[in-house]
Amino acid sequence: MAAGEEEASVAEPEPEPAVEEPRTFKDLGVTDVLCEACDQLGWKVPTKIQIEAIPVALQGRDVIGLAETGSGKTGAFALPILQALLETPQRLFALVLTPTRELAFQISEQFEALGSSIGVQSTVIVGGIDTMSQSLALAKKPHVIIATPGRLVDHLENTKGFNLRALKFLVMDEADRILNMDFETEVDKILKVIPRDRKTFLFSATMTKKVQKLQRAALKNPVKCAVSSKYQTVEKLQQYYIFIPSKFKDSYLVYILNELAGNSFMIFCSTCNNTQRTALLLRNLGFTAIPLHGQMSQNKRLGSLNKFKAKARSILLATDVASRGLDIPHVDVVINFDIPTHSKDYIHRVGRTARAGRSGKSITFVTQYDVELFQRIEHLIGKKLPAFPMQEEEVMMLTERVAEAQRFARMELREQGEKKRSRNDDDDTEEAIGVRNKVAGGKKKKRKA
Repeated sequence: MAAGEEEASVAEPEPEPAVEEPRTFKDLGVTDVLCEACDQLGWKVPTKIQIEAIPVALQGRDVIGLAETGSGKTGAFALPILQALLETPQRLFALVLTPTRELAFQISEQFEALGSSIGVQSTVIVGGIDTMSQSLALAKKPHVIIATPGRLVDHLENTKGFNLRALKFLVMDEADRILNMDFETEVDKILKVIPRDRKTFLFSATMTKKVQKLQRAALKNPVKCAVSSKYQTVEKLQQYYIFIPSKFKDSYLVYILNELAGNSFMIFCSTCNNTQRTALLLRNLGFTAIPLHGQMSQNKRLGSLNKFKAKARSILLATDVASRGLDIPHVDVVINFDIPTHSKDYIHRVGRTARAGRSGKSITFVTQYDVELFQRIEHLIGKKLPAFPMQEEEVMMLTERVAEAQRFARMELREQGEKKRSRNDDDDTEEAIGVRNKVAGGKKKKRKA
């Protein structure tokens, strides 16, 4: 009996370390070279999804990762791939499919950063960029290709000598969104031309019917790593709403930007046009605002992102193109200027702030037309949000200045529209830039006058 008691007393403390257990990447089985790379990137401890997925992936199993945005998914698939590459070096080793161009560039950056000491080469294959230069990059046979499905299929069908028959790893990141953007036929084509004998990682924020179907088609006996089955927003995020009449929306936005001055903002609008209009409006009022939406050329989209990342601009206005997956480390405040029509998009939008353990704020504008949508969001996240404290009379004092800026913004939008119609050539030709500079110069003179 005494021995039994002794056994029990020895066994008792065990559960605690089990919770604490994997505290470092080394504990997860990551090799020293890659642990050093994580250290240099400032990744001190693995995130929940990394703790769940990395050991399983290193055992050579297929993985389904369900994790909220901002949870460190890229590391969860990049580290096992790089470790396998170290063990058996070969070209055209892994393919990562992502829904948006920006996300592809971001994943590529992480691969390059993690693999810099071991000489890993990655290539980004996305639309909006010259195919010829991409074909040349593919001819050099990089280790990792990060691609959007449409452009990759283009190359598989039209680029001589390029195939993925030797591929060892396939990753589908943000799989729910790849399928929502109707890339299903492209994904099917890709699955047909890559080896069946490969490892597949499928990462998704939500488990939709389409994702389940894809899982059945593409994965063999996968291990499911779910970090949060419930829709959640990060704990350190302070979420507010403001209830306002729709016609004073712009004035309230300006009031909040003034109130919280000194922070960096990401403002979500529902359409490309409204993103552009609001950016012009804020610029006319002296804010450093920059737009990011789907109608901009790829170079401009990357330019906008880089200016914001480098803190040269403090306000980024975006459509939902930018709401998922983008890791912009220093967003302090997310403003839902137009409420998202899909409640799940709310989680992705506010996930741009309070990333990797930092705190952040989100403010959602609710007009008389948005009440039902807002109630759905509250229901989804299981929280009643508090109202953001405001001085209504101060907002009303801004209306005249805002109305004048709105007028300027409308004129500029109209001018931009006319220029686009009169120019059939691409947005980025030197002549077009010349025209734009002249117009901008003319406008400045007008304003001075």
